Amino acid sequence: MTHATATNVLVVGSGIAGSATAILLAKAGVAVDLIESQTRDHATGSGITLQGNALRVLEQLGVWDQVAEHGYSFDTLGIRACDADGTLLVEMPDAKTGGPDLPATLGMERPVLAAILRETADLSGVKTRYGTTVTRFVQDETGVDVDFTDGSHGRYDVMIGADGVKSPTRRALGIDLTPTPTGMGIWRVLCTRPASITRTDLYYGGVGYIAGYCPTGDDSMYAYIVEDAQDRSGLTDQERLEVMRSLAEHYHGPWDEIRTLITDAARINYTWFESHLLDEPWNRGRVVLIGDAAHVCPPTLAQGGAQALEDAAVLAELLTTQAVDDAMWKAFHDRRLTRASEVVNGSLQLGQWMLDHDPAADVPGLMGRISALVSAPA
Repeated sequence: MTHATATNVLVVGSGIAGSATAILLAKAGVAVDLIESQTRDHATGSGITLQGNALRVLEQLGVWDQVAEHGYSFDTLGIRACDADGTLLVEMPDAKTGGPDLPATLGMERPVLAAILRETADLSGVKTRYGTTVTRFVQDETGVDVDFTDGSHGRYDVMIGADGVKSPTRRALGIDLTPTPTGMGIWRVLCTRPASITRTDLYYGGVGYIAGYCPTGDDSMYAYIVEDAQDRSGLTDQERLEVMRSLAEHYHGPWDEIRTLITDAARINYTWFESHLLDEPWNRGRVVLIGDAAHVCPPTLAQGGAQALEDAAVLAELLTTQAVDDAMWKAFHDRRLTRASEVVNGSLQLGQWMLDHDPAADVPGLMGRISALVSAPA
């Protein structure tokens, strides 16, 4: 049977991976339906750190100018001591993994990035429906028939499950993949950015494993403290505020000012680090999983968003240049599985070294290896 490139695609999930894939496909002339179970203005999380390889894909999407305007970019990384002054130990140039014309790193608020991607999807011709999910899908050799909760029906050349860690698409495919806690939990807070904070500084040790911060805009930043994973679910909002402020008291330098800005309990969240990695193949016939539905890593290397964007770029390229057949799916896995696996495993290794307080940990070597890997386009 003769197969052709995809002309009609369903994307399930409007997060980073789903929106990016939809935009790239629509820009290439593919008819794209994008469905999202939440409302349009729904966006979770505080801030996101995007390294150069993520920015390279955002430039490909045509949103780099907007991202640069609303985010905060920087090219260096600081390491500070857990002493009474938060002494700056070293300021080093960060790897420009997206190439010399892009910053090494950019921080921004997650809801702002989500809004930019969704607006760009609309302008690219993507047909998006919010508050809509799949009730049933059946596929054959040439396509996928899909029923939706709004009573509609569609047939697509390919269905893309970009519907997150708990992916209903993955579950419907019968794939048993459960995220595993890594042993760490993270407190995050979004607050006003002090003028003195113009990059990420990391404090290793102290009361937690890592304390750090990242500017996300002219007037915003997020700060975080990583601790042993604990059941914090029973805390009231006020208790969460008090716990984070208490932990922050152990860090100084810029943290002394940040601590005075941690006043709004509604802007604090606490989550456990989790991870999973789907072995090849990520597709079952013409239904494929990408982003968090296929791989999740703790944020120790700040590569989660970048890997989702790379999935989108590679998949969209192949769907619009190659016939949808076994050879195309092999090309997709050849380009994505090893690379994503290296990032997931590297992120886990870095966290495990901290959990073990391993004196022989080669952190610079690991980070250098991953930077070199992701500097080459996916």
